[in-house]
Amino acid sequence: MSCWARITGSVALALATLTLAVSTGLAEDNYDLVARYVLETVRAFRTAYVLNVVEHVREGGIIPKEDWIKDAHAIPLPAQFVKAAGADLESFEIGLIGLTPVYKSNLPRTQAEIDALQRLTSDRSQKVISFVDGNQFKAMAADIAVVQSCVDCHNIHPDSPWRNYKKGDIMGAVIVRLNKHGK
Repeated sequence: MSCWARITGSVALALATLTLAVSTGLAEDNYDLVARYVLETVRAFRTAYVLNVVEHVREGGIIPKEDWIKDAHAIPLPAQFVKAAGADLESFEIGLIGLTPVYKSNLPRTQAEIDALQRLTSDRSQKVISFVDGNQFKAMAADIAVVQSCVDCHNIHPDSPWRNYKKGDIMGAVIVRLNKHGK
């Protein structure tokens, strides 16, 4: 089994367990706790992917690329890794958002998301912000540039509206959007 298959399989299993809890109503009255578990899981796997896979294979000439699927010597970008891990979830959605994302699809979807993202990025002591937004319960955690390659990719990307990131900066947020059942 390939390293990529093992990693995505582990993420999928962790998220499937949380999906079951949400979809069966076991966590119906505890959206905040479920959202925090999801965020913690996604952030842990993403950080492990960046530090233990991306940085390691880079030394061997394998690089993360947007069109990685077409190149046998490439792997998914960390953002693509997060999106791939959550692609088949039905009860909730995970993703990345930012006020200055490379892709417009990663902009906040609602004013409540914009407000929460602004609060999160202006106060580094806040680890997670959660809130109700329409028929969804949402939570987000800061997405921090943990390695220089994250910064370099964002700063040189031709579609990037912001080119002044530094290692350790908050680049946006990991977000979970839970559909509220029966409400």
